[in-house]
This record gives sequence, structure tokens and C-alpha cells, in this order.
Amino acid sequence: MKFNHFLYGAAYYYEYLPYDRLDEDIKMMKAANINVVRIGESTWSTYEPQEGIFDFSKLDKVVDAMGEAGINVIVGTPTYAIPTWMAKKYPEVLVTDQSGKRQYGSRQIMDITSPVYLRFAERIIRKMIKRTANKSNVIGFQVDNETKHYDTSSHNVYVSFQKWLKKKFAGNLDKLNDAYGLDYWSNRINAWEDFPPINSTINGSLGAAFEEFKRQLVTDFLKWQVDLVHDYKREDQFVTNNFDMEWRGYSYGLQPDVNHYEASKAFDVTSVDIYHPSQDNLTGIEIAFAGDIERSTKNRNYIVMETEAQAFKHWVPYPGQLTLQAYSHIASGANMIEYWHWHSIHNSRETYWKGLLSHDFKPNPVYNEAKVIGRELAKFGDEFTNTHKDNRVAFIVSNQALTAVDWFPYKDTAFDLTSQHQYNDVLRSYYDPLYKLNVEADILQVGDKRIDVANYDFLIVPMLYAATDSELAQLNQFVEQGGTILYSFRSGFTNQDVKVRTDTQPAMISKSVGAEYELFVEPDKNYAVDKPSQAMTISGTDGLNSIKQEPVKYWAELLTPTTGKPLATYDHPYWGKYAAITENTFGKGRAYYVGTYANEATISELYSYILKKIGLWSSRQLQTFPIINKQLIESDGSVLDFYFNYSNNKQKVIFNSDKGIDINQHTEVHKDSKFELEPWTVRIFKTTK
Repeated sequence: MKFNHFLYGAAYYYEYLPYDRLDEDIKMMKAANINVVRIGESTWSTYEPQEGIFDFSKLDKVVDAMGEAGINVIVGTPTYAIPTWMAKKYPEVLVTDQSGKRQYGSRQIMDITSPVYLRFAERIIRKMIKRTANKSNVIGFQVDNETKHYDTSSHNVYVSFQKWLKKKFAGNLDKLNDAYGLDYWSNRINAWEDFPPINSTINGSLGAAFEEFKRQLVTDFLKWQVDLVHDYKREDQFVTNNFDMEWRGYSYGLQPDVNHYEASKAFDVTSVDIYHPSQDNLTGIEIAFAGDIERSTKNRNYIVMETEAQAFKHWVPYPGQLTLQAYSHIASGANMIEYWHWHSIHNSRETYWKGLLSHDFKPNPVYNEAKVIGRELAKFGDEFTNTHKDNRVAFIVSNQALTAVDWFPYKDTAFDLTSQHQYNDVLRSYYDPLYKLNVEADILQVGDKRIDVANYDFLIVPMLYAATDSELAQLNQFVEQGGTILYSFRSGFTNQDVKVRTDTQPAMISKSVGAEYELFVEPDKNYAVDKPSQAMTISGTDGLNSIKQEPVKYWAELLTPTTGKPLATYDHPYWGKYAAITENTFGKGRAYYVGTYANEATISELYSYILKKIGLWSSRQLQTFPIINKQLIESDGSVLDFYFNYSNNKQKVIFNSDKGIDINQHTEVHKDSKFELEPWTVRIFKTTK
């Protein structure tokens, strides 16, 4: 999907306004050079106030008024928040999850597999899309919103899951029982009609399979909506969804309830909402991390359907930060930025999740800064559309590994199921230090066909706990053919069915890693009761001499090199003979393995060692966070260089590329020349090749 112009806008909810101010809103939007709004995804009860009674007058009014003003519209299908009449008359549409049947009140409390829900959803979708598809200013459609499976566990879901398992195991219960180890504690299933409930299972293999199945339900549900939209849309209109990330008060990690890589295949463009810490805690990391995932889903630029304007009291941006945030999205490959939302609502759950305008609807410092951004994007925003990156580093991620780690966490105990998604902690523990070193990366799903030495030099594989033989063979082949891989602890441990491999760990990847282990211990506990409490540490050997007694936590694999060599060992009277980090040459490439949860300093030092060894260390790595340098490549080969200062202090910066022109100030800089960045500012240079 190619965009002719950069899109800059906000979600707009005319239905939420305390009084009619559409004309005034449009006037203020035009003053801010806003050229797109998203509407409709949250207002089913307004458009269908009673079953079969429709009122699209507000939808029509907004679309037409925006059209007259020259503002584009993205229409959302309103299927993620059902009206009261549906829940009252058809209670079977409400989702049944681990807590039982949900009660009406919140959004996203419907069963996305309910035939009754789907019947009503199809009707409202068809009516809305048919009504708006012929409007010239409607440029695209968003199907549903932040879609997930909502832990649906209704009877029809269980029946569908059984059918899914029957297909997977060709109806052979013996194969199912063997694959999932169901003989344990007499969990064996000897007849399909005796199929047990899954929410109460103690079997991680069966539980992980159910999660994989539910993620597929989301993919199927979104594809179903896309197909409905395709019955009406024009060729020049796009279809997308608004993905969200794992939420920890902000966008944090890989989404556990949706496989973005699979679900995005039905879309013309991937879109996402990205929320992040601000003020003194603004780093740009969440913007880059989420952007790297969404850009990598389709190997092309993405759009930001929602991001913060004012939002909460702890997110209200310092002067200059709204601009810094906007260009942070752009530098990761965003072709659209939309704020959530235009105005601040006056009632209900999100009263204090504020938009560009405050509750008084008057211009304010955030809106005024948005006007400056809009003016700049109107001048040179088209430079950013349809660019690409040529990253030689990629992270390899896995929804199945995330789920498996939920069942067998590494913190505290490996016996208690957790909802903390500790996989994402490990993923971020490797992503964040690389970002701070100014090394840009893609984020691919395990098994992706792009995993090849022709495309990448260096792969980072955080805790690939569950993987197929073919996926691990692909990674071994990558090393053998000349690539470099860095694995974290607990990689390669189980197969795709979360069944532990019987080989000495790390099993299949041992031959490329050149090390093995049979024991793993908890490094946080004191090794003798008569000594003061102290955590285990590691120290580096050849190449990592700067690592001196750096702390490790949660999990420590006692590695014995076979063909490899130790890069760090444990500081411990009993475990000190074992390696903590290893390096091995395998074929034409190298593999590194970190057997413990290492801190940021250790991982950063290891990155420096590896990047220098494989020739990916450049002048960009000589300056690090809070200075962040990101690049976009235009179709003619020109490079756009972004320099960000994520700090409260003025920073001296070295220009790393050849001669460049500041696209805003039109001043010229040369390689190795120095300039200053004020706090929370960005400069963008264009280098023509």
C-alpha cells in the first residue's frame, strides 16, 4: 500500500460532543493542517439504537463535512463495543472466559465466535461500508479495534478447538496424548466426547495449544471483516485494523492474544496504537519497538492509528516533546500519525485521557505545538512516505514461546502459571540496549522466510522456549552459512507443543552454540546460610574483560563449552567452573549463548563485542542514548538522517553520514561535523546519493 501524502490527524467522536461544534472543530483542524480523521469504531449504539433500527445521520454529517473541508476519513467498523439491546435480548453474545459469563458494561465483552453476534456485526458492517465507500474523502476502513480473543471459552469455542485438534492430529487421540503428555496425572483423553475443560487444565502443552487456537480465532475474525469490506470498497481504499501491544500502563511488548504477523496478512497496511511514558521518562524506545514490529509484519511502512497527545497528567508532554514524538514515529517508518483523540470527553471511563483539545475546547500548548508539526508536515511530510530501511539486524520473536513461558516462568518458580508475560521482559532486555547503541533492527516472526544471510548479518533470539525442529534448523543454517546469532537463556528447550526435548540442552541448537548444560539454578539466593545475602554475578573472559562481577538474576544455566569458548563465567564457589556466556564458530558463522538473565550493562558490552567482530560497528555507535540516530531510505537512494535528543540537557552531536542538508533549516552539514541539540528536539538531514 503506497501513500501519496503523509497523513496527520486524530480520532474524532462527534457523538461524544456535549454540544454541536463540528464547524469550529474543522476550522481548528484546518489551522493545524490535519488532513485525516478516524471515526465510527466506537459508536454502534448510536448507529443502531434498537435492533434493526438504524440512524446514520451523525456518520453522514461528519463524513460530508470533512469532505467539504478537504479532510480525509478512515471509517471504523463499530464491532468491538456492542449496544445494550443486544446484550439484553441475546445474552449468549457475551463472552464466557475463565471467570464465567461476563456482564455488560465494558467494551470488548463479546464472544467473537458467537453466531448471533456475527450476524448483527455483519449487518452493521455492510450498512456502514456501503454507505461510505462511495465518498471520495473516505480513504480507508479500520475493521474492529484493538481486537483480541478476550479469553473466549464458550461451548462453541471448545467444539471448534476439538475440531482444530482433530485436524492437527488426523483424529488420532494416541498422537494427541503423546504430543501433549496427557498420561500425567491421569489427564489422558480416551474419547473425544470426554474432552475436558481447558481453563482448568494443568497441562501446559494443551493450554498453549488453546492459546494458539484462540489467536487463530482473531486472525479469522479480522479476515472475515476484511472480506465484507472488500465487497464495497474502491480499489484506492485500504483496509486495516488497529493493533495494540501488551499493556503495562503503556505499550510494552509482543501482544499475547493476537499474532500480528498472521493477522496482518489480510490488511493492505498494518496499523497500530502506541502509547509510551513521557516527560522525564520519554526515551522513544516504545515508539521504536512497536514500530519495528509493525513495519516488519509486511516489510513496509505502517500507520499509527492512535498515539498520545495530552493523555494523562503524567504524560502531558514537555514543550517540544510532541514534535519529538511525531518524528520518532516517522523515523521508524510511520506514514500516518493520528492522535487519540481530538477532544477530551466529558463523561465516563476515559474522561481524563485527554486529546489535543482540553475540556474547554480552546487552543492550548499541546494543540499549538500540533499546529507547528502540521505546518512542517504540510511542507515536507511527503518526503517520509514510501521510504524503507535496510537493516542488517533482526530480532526473532514467537507468540508460541511467549505462551509457553507463561506456563513455565523463569521468575520465582517454574511451576506456577503467570499472566505477567515474562517473555516480553527478556525481549525488551535485549531490545532496549541495542536501541540505545543506535543499531536499528527489524523484528521477525520465527520461521519467517526472510531469515537468511542474504537479508541479515545478525539475529537476536530472546528466549525461544518453544519452536519446531524446522524453525531451529533454519537458525542453525543461518549460522552455518555465515550469519551470527545471539541466543538468550531457555532457547530451544521445547518443541512447538511445549514438550521438552530429550537431547542435552539447548538441544538442536547445541551444535551451532557449541555448549551444553544439564543443570540450571537460581542465582538470586545465597549459597550459604552463614554468610550475608548476596546475588550471583558473572565476570568476562577474553573479549569481555570489562564485565566484572555484573549481577545476574532469576535463572542461570551452567554451561559447559563443547566446541565453543566461554566469554563469561559465574562468580561462585560451586558454579564458578561453568560458563555463563559462550561463543562458537559454526560453519561460516558464529553463535553466542547467554545462559542467564543478564543486566543491561552486560548485554550492551556483549553487543559491542559482537558488532565489532562482524563489521556492523560504525561511527553511529560512537554516540549513544540519549542521542538517537535513525535513518530512512527514499526510493531514489537518498538517506534521511534523524537525530533525537531524549534528555533535559543540551547535547553535542556528531553528524555521521556524508554531506547533508537540514530539511527544515536548509543548512548544510558535513561528515564528522558537530552541532548541538536542545533538550527534547530533533533535526533531520537529507543526504543525496
